[in-house]
Amino acid sequence: MTILSPSPETLLDRQCEQRSEPGYLETMLESSARRVVIFHRGKALMSGGALGYFDPATLPAVPPTGTISVYLAKTLEGHELPTGTDVVLQVLPYDAGDLAWVPSDAEFSGYRDVASSLSAGDVEIFIEAQAVANWHATHTFCPRCGTLTESLSSGWMRRCPKDGSEHFPRTDPAVIVAIVGPDDKILLANNFAWPENKYSTVAGFVEAGESGERAAVREIAEEVGVVLESLSYVDSQAWPFPRSLMLGYMGYTSSSVSTPDRVEVRATRWFSREELQAEVLSGRASIPGRLSIARELVERWYGGRIVEADDSDAAELLASGATA
Repeated sequence: MTILSPSPETLLDRQCEQRSEPGYLETMLESSARRVVIFHRGKALMSGGALGYFDPATLPAVPPTGTISVYLAKTLEGHELPTGTDVVLQVLPYDAGDLAWVPSDAEFSGYRDVASSLSAGDVEIFIEAQAVANWHATHTFCPRCGTLTESLSSGWMRRCPKDGSEHFPRTDPAVIVAIVGPDDKILLANNFAWPENKYSTVAGFVEAGESGERAAVREIAEEVGVVLESLSYVDSQAWPFPRSLMLGYMGYTSSSVSTPDRVEVRATRWFSREELQAEVLSGRASIPGRLSIARELVERWYGGRIVEADDSDAAELLASGATA
């Protein structure tokens, strides 16, 4: 089951020092004990409802022309793969040709489609793989001279053969804030891209030269018209859309008024704890899934787990009159 909140513990050893050694990736690609994760057009190849870790013997001996290989990690104790298993990513080119070799019980899926069913180990691998795959897809040419770059350091660096410049995977910091008002209600927002009954915390990207805290204050003022008076940092979460690092905060304001910007935010609503639980349980409102830091922030304010209609204890809560 996917962990609710990001953990400082990891199930992967990325071998950051070793993977830059000459020949490291080539050695891994010759190992029959490695397992291969495959991405194509931003989606991962799943197998049996889980992230596929394919035996190289079951894959084409020569991958499609243009395939990029990346060393991802060596698994640690607690991962579903045997401890010490080397995992390599293959990013297939957009036009990969005939994929008839894909097993009949496997299919390509996006992270949002399958995240709720992934294990903690699968989540770590999936997010790392998607982030570096997205980076390779958008950094094929040198930003200085436009020359086609080459993949080096086991897939963790691209170098321009013309000017020698080196380029590394980027991470885009973003802030996400749960806004708490003077009456201890939470302010949630509805985005134009969502159904009208979906509400979440407010998020936005950190701009160049801006701290996370200043970005949080600015984004909240811009999107929902609320002035934050204090912030407390909660946690962070890697988020592969396309390669973000979400910095989570609790934000506090003495104002109970909000003004949606009507550009990104369609509407806002203040919820008490009782109101939010009742609305979610009845289906009149939906909130982010438990895999997200947005849900973690909301439940931190709530003081525990918010029950949904399909949870095992929903009937008991309904019987108690929670949706009245």
